[in-house]
Amino acid sequence: MKIDFAFKELFGSEKNKAITIVFLNAILKRTGPNVIKEVTFNNLEIGRKHGEDKQSRLDILVTTQDQHQVNIEIQFTNQYDMINRSLYYWARLYSNQNQKGMAYTKLKPAIVVSILNFNLVEETKSYHTAYHLHEDEENFRLTDVMELHFIEIPKLLKHWEEEKLDPWSDVLSRWLLLFSIVDQRKSYIYEDIYKELEAIVVNDKHLQDAFTNWNELSLDPKERQAYEVRLKQILDQEAAVNEAKWRLEVAEKQALERGMEKATAQMARKMLEKHMNVEEVAELTGLPIERMQKIKAELNL
Repeated sequence: MKIDFAFKELFGSEKNKAITIVFLNAILKRTGPNVIKEVTFNNLEIGRKHGEDKQSRLDILVTTQDQHQVNIEIQFTNQYDMINRSLYYWARLYSNQNQKGMAYTKLKPAIVVSILNFNLVEETKSYHTAYHLHEDEENFRLTDVMELHFIEIPKLLKHWEEEKLDPWSDVLSRWLLLFSIVDQRKSYIYEDIYKELEAIVVNDKHLQDAFTNWNELSLDPKERQAYEVRLKQILDQEAAVNEAKWRLEVAEKQALERGMEKATAQMARKMLEKHMNVEEVAELTGLPIERMQKIKAELNL
């Protein structure tokens, strides 16, 4: 379910609208008069100025009954630009409402929900964080038109392992655990999570429907093939990102080592200019005797 293809097939289809509504209300903590009762699925592509943007991303975009725009995405691979990307998508989502001659006061709130298969926010151990615009000193909210949510699956699993989750009473945690059953990177299945949710579905019709639809997707040969293709694409992309990161780290390390070596050689040069013993300079700087002798020859000493 952490692969965006499967995620969109389950939560982005008209036949599963009831599931999507329950899931959204859990994430956005909508209750009472603010509860989401209806959504319309949109095919609008936001923030796609760069051709490669959506090669690895399939979002769900819905409009609620009060005309709030909600963009939901699940991101398997950390591309190290998530915060800026989410802000950009929010800006596009918000500005796309504007029509010629339309008053700015008519613009409705735009919400971006990002479900992440990696850790993002270092300042907290919470797996679900929400952001609005607040005044710096007195911390009051400026407006409700901007809302960002980040859900970090690794932190959720950490809470599960530490027995800090209660999916029986916490609707959001049970839905998020659904995404956590399978770890594709490790080819591992969390049997304990599966059994817990399997017991919960007896009293949760919407979660039961999600399980049923998920099984149907898994058993359909065409859907399975499309999923496998998508999975390979994402894992290949993740490998490319990791290799690029490794190459950058190696290059930075080599540059640092070259800089340190250069500084050490300059220090050795100054010592030799003061007629210090070659062996002593080699011991102090850690440079080999052969290098000391070469520097000494360059100095014509």
